[in-house]
Amino acid sequence: MIEHGPLLERLLAGEFICAVSDDRAFRRLADEEVREQIDTYLRPLNRRLATNDEGSVYFLAWRQLNDEAREQLSRQLGETLHSLMPMLEWLQLMQEALGHDAVVAPGDVLKPAELSARCEDNQSLREHLERLAGDSFFGSQSEQLDAQMKQVFKRLKEHGYLLQPHADRQVYLVTGKIDYLVDLVRFIRDEENLPVDDETPTAQETLL
Repeated sequence: MIEHGPLLERLLAGEFICAVSDDRAFRRLADEEVREQIDTYLRPLNRRLATNDEGSVYFLAWRQLNDEAREQLSRQLGETLHSLMPMLEWLQLMQEALGHDAVVAPGDVLKPAELSARCEDNQSLREHLERLAGDSFFGSQSEQLDAQMKQVFKRLKEHGYLLQPHADRQVYLVTGKIDYLVDLVRFIRDEENLPVDDETPTAQETLL
């Protein structure tokens, strides 16, 4: 298991592994034998390797929902729900700015400067960006459109939804964590009668 040590540390730290964020690690996790080895190691920790339906992203989930797991999952869901609405607003803004029918997907290339220019020329997009950037999740204090866009992208990078391959270039790639977010939204949509406070562990068990 020594060869999997760094990868295990990243997974245990809550990272999402996809072909965009780390293609080499993603291909390793696509190997059934490697997944079995990792799951065997994780079993005493009450954790397991999980993926979404499309198999586009890997992450850790709890094996059994004991009290410790329920407490952590409740906290994680609370944090996710706090970011959920601004993330949905961002996905909508990207659709409108890019002129796409579908939401952004893993591997899509996004350039803040180009998006800022499109928002600059469209009053509706500009107002949408201003509202979005001012949300507490993104936390922009600037009145400048370019600065607002950069702050939004900075936060998305910090939360693992975007990858910046080159620190000196304002070019970002969408990661597989977006697929995880979309799956979460679909789950909440399908469970319309789900009271979040009462059913947090159940919701997380189904998702993760």
